[in-house]
Amino acid sequence: MGISADLLWLLGVTAAILIVATAIGQGLRRRLPAGQPHPVIDNLNARIWAWWVMVALLALAFATGRAGVVVLFGALSALALREFLTVTARDRADFWVIAGVYAIVLPVQFWAVYTDWYGFYAIFIPVYAFLLMPALAAVSGGAQGFMARAAETQWGLMVCVYCVSHVPAILSLGIEGGDARRVLLIAWFLFVVQASDVAQYIWGKLLGRHKLAPELSPSKTWEGLVGGIATAVALGAGLFALTPFTLPEAALMAFVVAAMGTLGGLVMSAIKRDKGAKDWGAVIKGHGGFLDRLDSVIFSAPVFFHLTRYYWT
Repeated sequence: MGISADLLWLLGVTAAILIVATAIGQGLRRRLPAGQPHPVIDNLNARIWAWWVMVALLALAFATGRAGVVVLFGALSALALREFLTVTARDRADFWVIAGVYAIVLPVQFWAVYTDWYGFYAIFIPVYAFLLMPALAAVSGGAQGFMARAAETQWGLMVCVYCVSHVPAILSLGIEGGDARRVLLIAWFLFVVQASDVAQYIWGKLLGRHKLAPELSPSKTWEGLVGGIATAVALGAGLFALTPFTLPEAALMAFVVAAMGTLGGLVMSAIKRDKGAKDWGAVIKGHGGFLDRLDSVIFSAPVFFHLTRYYWT
């Protein structure tokens, strides 16, 4: 399929922003004595480097079309689920349940997305997998800790597989322009979600005074929330030409995406705190684990997909 001119322009703008951010980060680093650590500046540079890697992976997936996008998010889903299961309740008796998830449920879900079988992938996990998984867990593991094991495995499957699969599912939406326009819509969605996260972090550092949910996420503030969502709405509306939405519709959808992303981040933070974990993983330097980057996508992707499918296709 290749990369369309509009997508190339969006990637170019993103790269320009990252170049400026890299220059600022390295400039701040050089002002410090050689070898002297600085938590804020070092974290900033680590985040910028991680963004370069993530943007490069997305560009490669977009260039290879539907297959590349589905494979990328299928891989991210598998890695995120691994992180989730690492910190939540599980037992040796759950081996066959988890094996079935990786060998059957996850690949079948993304295969159905790839083949555009909406009637199947919309219900496969929340109906069939949710009924069969606890049954297998009960048979193989008995009653000891059953409720916690079954519920947490189901929740992991829902957020890490079902919800994430709705990002490549955007490629099945019936909007004009074919896959090229649908890839642009995915890019717009991801740009708005991540812009909200980054802007909330920046506004929180600059103006943050009142904690949003100190027990869940000590760094989040009401000022950061308002500033971040407002920034995401402005950017989403400004890029409305990449979407099937009018400018007011793009602003409204950007608000929904940013708000749902914030809720997703808070819920996933609550799970981490409940399990005594600071991050889901450490594979992405400066960003934690894969699930730490996908937490905003988890809640926003299915809502964005179904709203777009219902009202604009």
